[in-house]
Amino acid sequence: MKRIVSAVLVAGLAACQAPGPITIPGITRAPDSAEDALEAYYRTLPDEFYPRAPQGMPLPAQDTALSRILVGSCHDEEEAGPTATLEQIASEEADLFLMIGDNVYGDKDGMAYANNQADLDELRESFAELAAREDFQAVRASHPMMVAWDDHDYGANDAGREFPFRRLAERIHERFWGLENKDVGAWPGTYYARSFGQEGQRTQIIMLDTRFFRSALTPTDAYGAKGKERYLPSTDPKQDMLGNDQWTWLENQLQKPADLRLIVSSIQVLPTEAHGWEAWSRLPAEQQRLYDLIGETEANGVVFVSGDRHTSFLYRSETALPYPAYELTASSMNVSFAETSDEMDPTQIGEGFPPENYGAIGIDWAQGEVALEIKNAAGETVRQTKAKFR
Repeated sequence: MKRIVSAVLVAGLAACQAPGPITIPGITRAPDSAEDALEAYYRTLPDEFYPRAPQGMPLPAQDTALSRILVGSCHDEEEAGPTATLEQIASEEADLFLMIGDNVYGDKDGMAYANNQADLDELRESFAELAAREDFQAVRASHPMMVAWDDHDYGANDAGREFPFRRLAERIHERFWGLENKDVGAWPGTYYARSFGQEGQRTQIIMLDTRFFRSALTPTDAYGAKGKERYLPSTDPKQDMLGNDQWTWLENQLQKPADLRLIVSSIQVLPTEAHGWEAWSRLPAEQQRLYDLIGETEANGVVFVSGDRHTSFLYRSETALPYPAYELTASSMNVSFAETSDEMDPTQIGEGFPPENYGAIGIDWAQGEVALEIKNAAGETVRQTKAKFR
């Protein structure tokens, strides 16, 4: 198989110089790119090539009003023993659990394309290991789930559309989570949305894909410097976070009726000044485009939900949207690097919380507000705020 993949890559790279029939399985003409060559190869892979998650609970019925949603990101499947956070999540009552990125760390051995891992062996192994964990199996048996991916379950750290094996990464993601036969399986990228509840109590959950279409980030000029740790805000007029199709789809979604809208982005949306890690602020024109789109569509009740940072935060902005905008960043379930955080963005509410944690969103329909909570691994609320959505 490795020899076949290498041949496919060579065939794709040589397509411009050597047009005409080639003999790689699944390919009958010279591909236009290495990615197109790989796509033909990937279509020949058998079903057993892909790891699968344990059978999960069905999503709530469309007319079910949601009252409590749990949120988590950043889970290292190789950590020995059960993850206390996952065990706590499995024990709690909730209508839905959102697992919103870095659900596995499938690139710990390095960039797949640097190691010529066109079959994404490490990523597939990571998902298989997650599926075998008893704590994850308990979560699957306890809560309906919606999922998004981030860089480490995409297959390459901080990668965007330049990742040459993104199409296989998408297949792995969608098949693992049982999405390949849903609407999301019909288009490039992993974005999708679901709505629950009737008029007056309708929650719309929009899961964005901030990987598959994202243009390049601008490397920092002061590596590790506070506020400029990895990336600078891009000045490229062609910067792109979501891609044309996903932007159009998002516009359509925001025009649908809902009382509360959770826009889930694997990377942070609101913070602008406190750090130079990946975030919408690194593509500032796209960040503003998102805000403008929400305003132009008159989409009410938006609350942003994000992960990625290995620290949980709460934010409020008075200027991003026509009404106060809130964000809950929930990270990380078992990849904690510190006990305290001195990071402080102008939009931030209180201190960040770096120990192992998850998020909870409680919906009070009578009051028209949500309680945004950060909870430690024992289930204790350590940070919280309330946001009006009416």
